[in-house]
Amino acid sequence: MNVKKTDKIYIAGHKGMVGSAIYRLLKHRGYNNLLVRTRNELDLRNQGEVVHFMSSEKPKAVIIAAAKVGGILANNQYPYQFLRDNLIIQDNLINSAFENGVKKLIFLGSSCIYPKFAQQPMSEDSLLTGELEPTNQWYAIAKIAGVKQCEAIKKQFGRDYVSLMPTNLYGPGDNFDLETSHVLPAMIRKFHDAKEDNHAPVRLWGSGSPKREFLYVDDVADAVEFALTRELSSNLYNVGSGIDLFIKELAEKIREMVGHKGEVLWDADKPDGTPRKLMDVSKLKAEGWEYSVKLEDGIEQTYNWFRSNLDNIREVKFD
Repeated sequence: MNVKKTDKIYIAGHKGMVGSAIYRLLKHRGYNNLLVRTRNELDLRNQGEVVHFMSSEKPKAVIIAAAKVGGILANNQYPYQFLRDNLIIQDNLINSAFENGVKKLIFLGSSCIYPKFAQQPMSEDSLLTGELEPTNQWYAIAKIAGVKQCEAIKKQFGRDYVSLMPTNLYGPGDNFDLETSHVLPAMIRKFHDAKEDNHAPVRLWGSGSPKREFLYVDDVADAVEFALTRELSSNLYNVGSGIDLFIKELAEKIREMVGHKGEVLWDADKPDGTPRKLMDVSKLKAEGWEYSVKLEDGIEQTYNWFRSNLDNIREVKFD
């Protein structure tokens, strides 16, 4: 099923970084029947509320960008919440969509679904071929369950349910809380605060030796629209740039962009996580999609947004 601009499309998680980017892009491109609900209006962990919402609204397509997300520290400290909340949210949404006849569903996951020592770059075929990275396995297990749920529905019932697995995302609306954020926004926050504190030293986690790939959030929104408007041949696709760099290189790019001139200290006692995470993006590229925003341009746009929103930047706390 290919979605039209007049079709009712429900975006779950439209207030988050990814969901808001999808909402902005679709709105800008003329989709005029977008359906959204805030957390106060619809608790996605409440099965009854989700069932009632889906049965009464009857969307033609559903985009699942809602999830509990965080960096290494948050995943380590709150494993049960990361596992259970994500399992409940996605099951409520996927099953309710299925039972209410939704023909098109886009499920967004993460590159952490792949094994810690997967062959690089990681292809979709590497799923379930090895052990997960321990520091984020709880989130990864939940997302793997969502991928397989969508795959099973497509296999058994022929519904066009597609899973998109983005690499590390960043951009406007990111979480900049130093305890729960991912590496790129955390670095922006640290270098900015240190610059404001007379260029104080900045202490960063790990050795800086892992390699990571990053994708500007507007690019993944573009990939979602691409998947919405086409009947893709498979059920699982990686979404990324296909380019990675050392964490130390990322730190230097952000430091230079921010203008911090102080010392950078690396805390090698802290975990590095997976040694390398690079996506094989050839499968989606063969379908006709590829990224467009260069890392340096994306960092600059993100930092400009951060500075313009210092009074209301997103800080996510878990309990």
